[in-house]
Amino acid sequence: MSSVAQPFEPTRPQPVEPLDTTGPPGTTKPLDHADTLDPDGPRDPFLHPALFYGDEREYLAGTVSFVREGLRAGEPVAVAVPGDNLALIRDALGADVDTVRLLDMTEAGRNPGRIIPGVLRAFADAQPSGRRVRIIGEPIWAGRSDTEYPACVQHEALINAAFTGRTVSILCPYDTRRLAPQVIADAYATHPTVIHAGTGPGSGSGAYDPDGVVARYNEPLALVPDVPAFTFDAESLSHARHVATDVAGQLGLTGVRLQDLALVTAELTTNSVVHGGGSGALRVWAQDGNVLCEVRDKGRLTDPLAGRRPASRDQRGGRGLLMVNLVADLVRVHMGADGTTVRCWFAL
Repeated sequence: MSSVAQPFEPTRPQPVEPLDTTGPPGTTKPLDHADTLDPDGPRDPFLHPALFYGDEREYLAGTVSFVREGLRAGEPVAVAVPGDNLALIRDALGADVDTVRLLDMTEAGRNPGRIIPGVLRAFADAQPSGRRVRIIGEPIWAGRSDTEYPACVQHEALINAAFTGRTVSILCPYDTRRLAPQVIADAYATHPTVIHAGTGPGSGSGAYDPDGVVARYNEPLALVPDVPAFTFDAESLSHARHVATDVAGQLGLTGVRLQDLALVTAELTTNSVVHGGGSGALRVWAQDGNVLCEVRDKGRLTDPLAGRRPASRDQRGGRGLLMVNLVADLVRVHMGADGTTVRCWFAL
């Protein structure tokens, strides 16, 4: 069993509120997010609370009230959660559903590195200036693998840097029944405010440390035994791309996904030549139903948000890692003193 999906047993069980018969069927009493989003008073206009829920009633009490508060205030609202939870919210919203942007996070956010530019910023940046935007984003669910999890928790930490100063509220639900204790502990570290759906008002998190989380999950990516490396430089970029696609094709990757791998290889190898010391090492192999493409170089990538900012229309260059995040199924990055490794997954 994935450690992400191990059941979480709270040390202090949270009581469920009585049913509110005036709200959607099957929900607890809706939460008042005006009181819970920032219990200590306004500081940064960006709000990023975690919502801990123990069952479907608590889930709907916390999420549907968040959506409806936004709609009453005339705020644009988006919901990006896994498919089963998306169906729950859709049914509970009734006629209001047509005014909300709905996204299945298992598709839109399969690669956690895609969520900030392709989901959160894509929605927030499209709204009128000065109007608060509300988004429910659930990037961590029990189906996430241990391989995906470090990228997921880094994403949650980096949201804070990506939206500092923005009039945006992003509510992140966490299923305390099915997620491991470490996942819940990490949620305290990546969210300045936490809300227990079963007990109501939120509180500040004394464990809040997003920079520490980014550093802690900057895990080395060990070399896979018996996978040959192709060393490239400026003169062999085209050859490196052909090597990658030839190997990936032999491993079973075809069609659009093979084209995506070719694009990723081109972006990463070019980035190594331009920013990573002029050369690098490329490896391609199959593992657990995926084809993996990895590039290592001597460059030092120091910006944790690299590849997570949407490109402006007049921007020249700087789109390489963004393109990689947008097309790969998973991207893991290790930034070290001796260089940078970028590893990408493509499902067969």
